[in-house]
Amino acid sequence: MTQNLTIRVLTLSLMVALVAGAPCDLSAASRSKRDSIAPVSVPDLELMGGRRLVFERTFTSDREVTVKRKFWTKVLDLVAGPPDLHDLVRPYSLAVDSTGRVIVTDPGLRGVHIFDFARQKYKLIYRDGKEPFRSPQCVTVDADDNFYVTDSEAGKIFVFDVDGKLRRVIGSLRGGEGYFKRPTGIAVDSVAQRIYVTDTLRQKIFVLDMQGLVLQSFGKGGTGPGEFNFPTELKLVDQKLYVVDAMNFRVQILDLSGKFMSQIGGSPDSGKVSSASMFRPKGIAVDSEHNLYVVDGLGDQVQVVNQQGQLLYYFGGTGSGPEQFQLPAGVFITPDDHIYVIDSYNRRVQVLRYESPTQKAEVQKP
Repeated sequence: MTQNLTIRVLTLSLMVALVAGAPCDLSAASRSKRDSIAPVSVPDLELMGGRRLVFERTFTSDREVTVKRKFWTKVLDLVAGPPDLHDLVRPYSLAVDSTGRVIVTDPGLRGVHIFDFARQKYKLIYRDGKEPFRSPQCVTVDADDNFYVTDSEAGKIFVFDVDGKLRRVIGSLRGGEGYFKRPTGIAVDSVAQRIYVTDTLRQKIFVLDMQGLVLQSFGKGGTGPGEFNFPTELKLVDQKLYVVDAMNFRVQILDLSGKFMSQIGGSPDSGKVSSASMFRPKGIAVDSEHNLYVVDGLGDQVQVVNQQGQLLYYFGGTGSGPEQFQLPAGVFITPDDHIYVIDSYNRRVQVLRYESPTQKAEVQKP
């Protein structure tokens, strides 16, 4: 009983000391830390025709989601210890839903991060036991903000609702095996109720219904039009499939039936080389002006090309500073042209903004 009383007295004394002296100390420490960190200043990249690329910020963990911490929360941290933080370990792909939530796959953690900056919320989806994550790879969202995650090692597609609850697993076979050999890129056509997924080892694209029934497949190994050499990322934009044909060093553009339309990049042997050259193409995205952004993991840069395959500009370079990358992977562009780039080896996501002349005029309206 004496021991319990002693603990209570010590705890009460600590709380009194904190209430009496900590506010000034904590706020002073916070101001000191805040003042010692210089704001990141990166020159805007001025482009042709009045266009501009603006660096906005980076984020690395859930600490950036809940930036503002109240005094009593800090007191609790001192007494009970700070909360566990969830850092990005080896992020690979991301998607942004209609509410602005950023969904990031992390095969290094075998999980999926959900960053909700507007509501200052964070969630980590980690699956163990039955139907576990092994290597969550690419992610996409549908019109209802359900999100779909390919698992390249498990050979399956995990489907989650807007609350992050697992709804179904596509490709799960008896014995825990997956139907796909190595599913990677994924896209959803919510209107037609179709799912498109690249199977990298089969050199194919599968077309599924929303329950996972295979309706069609197209593609085969090779270097010709509509043939693949390790297809990876996949994007569906304006009824066109943009496919990263990784070891053919190109992006192929196909219609929804798999018919070849055009390509960007490519080796000299293909006879269809555009002015853009890519050595390790990874993530792809399309902005509001229909320009294609291709992450080149070898050059640590993002190339921007038009629909004719002409290189417009590029940004990046090897390093750990703003607008520098080390092994960049996924890229996603929102309807208002915010560009999210996975900077994998630096364990972060960088956010930039592309400003077209139309957008700049709208911002300047009174």
